[in-house]
Amino acid sequence: MGSGGRMDCCGQCVKYSMFVSNFIIFLGGAIVFGLGVWTLVDKNFINELLGTNLFSGAVYVLIATSALVCLLSFFGCIGAAKEFKCMLLTYFILIFLIFVTMLIGGILGYVFREKVSQTMQQEMHSSMRLYGAPGGRSITQAWDTTQERLKCCGVKTYHDWRGSIPQSCCQRTLTDFKPCQDNPTPENIHAQGCLDITSNLIRDNAAIIGGAGIIVSILLVFGMIFSCSLFRMIE
Repeated sequence: MGSGGRMDCCGQCVKYSMFVSNFIIFLGGAIVFGLGVWTLVDKNFINELLGTNLFSGAVYVLIATSALVCLLSFFGCIGAAKEFKCMLLTYFILIFLIFVTMLIGGILGYVFREKVSQTMQQEMHSSMRLYGAPGGRSITQAWDTTQERLKCCGVKTYHDWRGSIPQSCCQRTLTDFKPCQDNPTPENIHAQGCLDITSNLIRDNAAIIGGAGIIVSILLVFGMIFSCSLFRMIE
């Protein structure tokens, strides 16, 4: 049976299974890509306080690989439709490489999830010394945005700010921040520390993105199985 010839019922079934699996792989890749981009944009303000690039690195890996997955799912469909052995073999090799990369990215997300608290606590305490300093603009901005958006103050408590308490620690409903900065009370300041809130937020995001990456990796296995089966059926 030559390329483009009629295939038996089993071959047609494998071909359509490959179409369906590639469509699901495309959707999975698009979801991971969207989650990755959203995380980088929405959680960018926390990066300066993390103390490690492992999280953003894992997200970049998953964004790049998920974009390639979306592209390759089309490639796999064309290879199946045209019954090109060369295309199917190339598809299998590339999908296998992406499978390994995406699985590593997903596992990295979970590894980071467990280490986030200890690295953040150390980095937060050391970065506080740079708050308001001439060379610490990015740190100052990171602290202010984190405290305003997450309604928290300091690492464990607002007492971590020795000296003047930043305005970003104060309740946004206030018209005058001076009483809050001079005499903080639970009524005028964000009483909860930022470490627990931020680490829980990052943990949840790492779990979602890492989990999505691992699920797409499992879906890629089906793509590899169907492409290999179709490759062997085409003479």
